[in-house]
Amino acid sequence: MSILTQVFDTKHNTAPFSKIKIEEYLPAFEKNIEKARTEIDAIIHSTEKPTFANTIEALDFAGEQLDRLSSVFFNLNSAETSDEMQKIAQEVTPLITEFGNDIALNENLFKKVKAVYEDKENLNLTTEQATLLDKKYKGFTRNGALLSEDKKTRLREIDTELAKLQLTFGENTLAETNNFQLHITNEADLKGLPDGAKEAAADLAKSKNETGWIFTLDFPSYMPFLTYIENRELRKNMAISYGKKAFQNNEYNNEEITKKIVELRHERANLLGYETHAHFVLEERMAQNPTKVLSFLNDILEKAKPAAKREFEQLSAFAKELDGIEQLEKWDGAYYSEKLKQKLFNLDDEVLKPYFKLENVLNGAFTVAEKLFGITFNEVFDIDKYHPDVQTFEVLDENKNLVAIFYTDFFPRKGKRNGAWMTSFKPQYIKGGNNERPHVSNVCNFTPPTATKPSLLTFNEVTTLFHEFGHGLHGMLANTTYPSLSGTSVFWDFVELPSQVMENWCYEPEALALFAKHYETGEIIPQEYVEKIKESASFLEGMATLRQLSFGLLDMEYHGKNQTIENVKAFEKQAMGDTSLYPDVAENCMSVSFSHIFQGGYSSGYYSYKWAEVLDADAFAYFQENGIFNKEIATKFKDNVLSKGGTDHPMTLYKQFRGQEPKPDALLKRAGLI
Repeated sequence: MSILTQVFDTKHNTAPFSKIKIEEYLPAFEKNIEKARTEIDAIIHSTEKPTFANTIEALDFAGEQLDRLSSVFFNLNSAETSDEMQKIAQEVTPLITEFGNDIALNENLFKKVKAVYEDKENLNLTTEQATLLDKKYKGFTRNGALLSEDKKTRLREIDTELAKLQLTFGENTLAETNNFQLHITNEADLKGLPDGAKEAAADLAKSKNETGWIFTLDFPSYMPFLTYIENRELRKNMAISYGKKAFQNNEYNNEEITKKIVELRHERANLLGYETHAHFVLEERMAQNPTKVLSFLNDILEKAKPAAKREFEQLSAFAKELDGIEQLEKWDGAYYSEKLKQKLFNLDDEVLKPYFKLENVLNGAFTVAEKLFGITFNEVFDIDKYHPDVQTFEVLDENKNLVAIFYTDFFPRKGKRNGAWMTSFKPQYIKGGNNERPHVSNVCNFTPPTATKPSLLTFNEVTTLFHEFGHGLHGMLANTTYPSLSGTSVFWDFVELPSQVMENWCYEPEALALFAKHYETGEIIPQEYVEKIKESASFLEGMATLRQLSFGLLDMEYHGKNQTIENVKAFEKQAMGDTSLYPDVAENCMSVSFSHIFQGGYSSGYYSYKWAEVLDADAFAYFQENGIFNKEIATKFKDNVLSKGGTDHPMTLYKQFRGQEPKPDALLKRAGLI
């Protein structure tokens, strides 16, 4: 019997990664799907009157083993994949999609759910139970339960095809990232590059039995290159290579896949009676509909654009004065921004990095969480891990009870997709009187240690760590009864609040004093640097805001209108027209590697980053008014936001915490836009 088809007999029921054999995945999925079907069939064939317990609750706990296996497999497919894993993913994805549709489109099951739903006024349900009932009912109606048989068949076909296309989209993007390397043998070409980045590139070359320096499209390699390399032609080569991922005339081109995903999403929405995919998605969001989202984005655009134009002109004039650059191009942005930042604030990321040793920053995040929420993180070495880079922690409350298991995985490698994310290997829920605690993971791609230096983070990486840790806290401090409402299972435009609010502590002297210590001398970061970090926080914020808005508007253009897309590049150029500052680069197209919306869960949801910024600025203003480590405010945040998951409407939860609806003023003020 496979280890993947039974309850894990391990410490805290953690995943036994080292004992999993890759050939066991497919049969285990087949077996666990079969087991889940049996559990669903028991609900359908029960002769008892449908009740909340025997139908809605039973449905939420059905397929537990399958969910557990899926979380292990698909998390590893993102963080530690291989050709073999990707092949299995292509095989199991249609099986899972088909099973999901078998539930969503089962008439007899829907009848039982509907019977409970129609009797809800008489059931005396808690808020959480009422939310679950509503969610389950909508889960059926929004996934085709009311359709005719022929339309149900078409829906199944669409869902299977979409699942495969999204998987392929991600595989192509990863392959293009892995297939590129810039091999430099002349040291003069590296002029301007900091020693740490140089050493990392030399280490990479050595690991590939090459001389010189190798650079890749992984962020810790790519970003320093674009920020510091003086040779403009090399920066151009690197930037164009990054921008043409999955947009080249080869087997990994994503243009047709992108068009097909958009087309199928719209067809699916129309089939279900919605005007567009965005109308379908936004019905279950705080923003409610595309009109409201566009109005929100355009309102911020109107306020940010004048500032962004001024900043771009300032940057252009600076580049011209410094190096005679007549036209600022995309490969100049990071380079001259860094130079201008150094000039205006006398602040260089390289000067800051020694104060941000990864271990210290992580411990800083832990200390902030302890001061706010009373939890401690103890590293343990008897929990299995899927890669030597991974660290494991037991998270305990003030009474030494287990709160969560926390995994961290911080460095880039071949089998790991780019970016940073939080995920979980096991959700929190209460069953049979037991409060099952979650297993949460933060995965990032930070600057790795070298032979002579530990991992020293850029300030941007510091805020990324705190951001993902905020998502992690949302998962770790979850305290709900039902797994589908636990942790980050909230409206998508609310999910970024816990992560973005945590970034604010990175700018506060009181918090920085806890962890920003020089890795060699132990000296706390000088106050003048802290002031410069705060001063420079809104540096070029208008341009950064325009960039974020461009992604949100592009997403809405794809998903908020029913239209035929002839040419992805032309479509993207038109959609981003109002937010463009730099000249277009003909060889580049962002859409075809825009994994957030074409592979991840952000379709019609990219706006939520900005939306959550309004929430987070407003929420942090509350802390600032009362002290950034104010225990009372922190407890209100934990009790009304972090622990509640999706058990109530987000605006209700927010108002219970804040006492009022959020106002955009705090964000605009923080960004220096008013």
